[in-house]
Amino acid sequence: MARSLVDLLTLHASAQPDRTAFRYLVTGDCNGEIQDISYGRLAQRSRAVAAWLQERGLAGSRVMLLYPPGIEFICGYLGCLSAGVVAVPGLPPHGRSQNHRALLRMKRLIADADAQVILGGREVIAALATMTEDLPELADITCVATEDIPDAAAASWREPDLTPDSVAFLQYTSGSTSAPRGVMVTHGNLLDNERVITERMGHTPDVIEEYDRELFVSWLPVYHDMGLIGPVLNAVYLGVTATLLSPLHFLQRPERWLTAVSRYRPHTSGGPNFAYELCLKHVTPDLLDTLDLSRWRVAFNGAEPVRAATLRRFAETFGAAGFRREALYPCYGLAESTLIVTGGSVHAPPTLAAGTTADATATADTGASFAADGAGPYLGAPDTRSVDAAAVGSGRPGPGVTLVIADPDRQEELPEGEVGEIWVSGASVAKGYWRNALATRETFRATLAGHEGRFLRTGDLGFLRDGELFVTGRLKDLIVIEGRNHYPQDLELSAEMSHWSLRPGCTAAFSVDGGAAGEQAVVVAETAPEAAGESEKIIDLIRGAISEAHGVPVRDVVLVHPGTIPKTSSGKIQRRASRAAYLDGTLSLVGGTETG
Repeated sequence: MARSLVDLLTLHASAQPDRTAFRYLVTGDCNGEIQDISYGRLAQRSRAVAAWLQERGLAGSRVMLLYPPGIEFICGYLGCLSAGVVAVPGLPPHGRSQNHRALLRMKRLIADADAQVILGGREVIAALATMTEDLPELADITCVATEDIPDAAAASWREPDLTPDSVAFLQYTSGSTSAPRGVMVTHGNLLDNERVITERMGHTPDVIEEYDRELFVSWLPVYHDMGLIGPVLNAVYLGVTATLLSPLHFLQRPERWLTAVSRYRPHTSGGPNFAYELCLKHVTPDLLDTLDLSRWRVAFNGAEPVRAATLRRFAETFGAAGFRREALYPCYGLAESTLIVTGGSVHAPPTLAAGTTADATATADTGASFAADGAGPYLGAPDTRSVDAAAVGSGRPGPGVTLVIADPDRQEELPEGEVGEIWVSGASVAKGYWRNALATRETFRATLAGHEGRFLRTGDLGFLRDGELFVTGRLKDLIVIEGRNHYPQDLELSAEMSHWSLRPGCTAAFSVDGGAAGEQAVVVAETAPEAAGESEKIIDLIRGAISEAHGVPVRDVVLVHPGTIPKTSSGKIQRRASRAAYLDGTLSLVGGTETG
């Protein structure tokens, strides 16, 4: 029985050394340059990297991975696992506008993980050599381009002594937090979550044979849990082929994703809700004429709120290219549970509910659901608007996963239909946060009356109906924009630093539902009375500061009078109360403030 993904890689390299493991579209286009790597070659390159790490006595140490999109990251990541080293995936600096943000994140991750080595591509390693002034930490860290590690090094590789409890990698949870949290994902967590993904997404031996082992197409960033644990590591787990392209190439031309799905005809491909909206925004009749999406069986949708309107429009629009509405696959997960927690049914359309409370009663019988025949995506729906406003079910827990809805204060399980905090237990739940015992105890060590063992408190709100999870919001203040997490305090600090008149500690950042555009950021800030005539300038500065520092577009900036933002008795910003006041139109606006 396999103890780790390292064992499975060895098995596949022996059983099918010439089978393509990964195919990378260098330009993002199917008719452009393509790089690929077989399972035999992947094992060799991973072992070469592992041997280099082992020879330097780095087993158990943290090694940061800084790669551009492509196959080399996978070799580096699997090399770390094969050496018993803890991998720390990161995002290398790229482009002028992103450089400061990426440098700041690198600095925080290097410090928090206490990284001993940086592995990367040649261009990244060369770029790091010029950054010692901004990153003096690099002076004490060995940086190496894995392309320069010779194949011959693989001969000295030694199988690592791994247990299910050995930490495989640290998945950092936020792209913007000043206090990053590294989720300690063990080798046992990885194997269990790959088992759950395989079961939930219907990756059976018969399906793998039917698809001739062409299982995935993905543009998702591989340093993020959805892109790594899903398409990349599930491919290694099963010994199948995955086709990859750069996230940037997808964002530049979303049709590249659909064209790759049409060309390679995979079983599974997906992304956050915004990705489906981008495809809808850029679709043309000519594109539809060229696509064949008929073999796409799992179009997973997660990492941010799933919109019923998006599902309806995508099924309706791309049905002309053979896309089946039953392929739409909402799911729910988080890094603290390795990745997936719940997933839909492979052969059934998503489940919708009329609302997000216990009296949500719309079912297939009432018309607020996908049609089963070809008359239209919502056959019988009395009003498309009522369907578009429905809550979307995120499926059921995988085998071995326990999910309950709990009252977070009383720490008691709530009955079906009541909204509460989503709690999870099972072998996929990670070990905790790296070097953060307090946060680990608060998040990973919850107990529940009537249940044995510990639970992960997700901070997300939802309810169960007929065993299916409906996610309704977040207990915590985390802001998710286009699948990326942002802590509101970081946006608030950037806003406050943009102009002298903004009062420190008197800014609230939160998100609101932007409909088809997904979640959008709003900033409410108290400003000094003497700056009332500069409102328009201040708003522009706040927008620019947040865009530059965090890459987040701001829907609204609202300036309010001093002392009017809701706070707790201890002086903490009440963001949920601020959001409610914004939506209700009860904020004390400074004269001349413009919103939108």
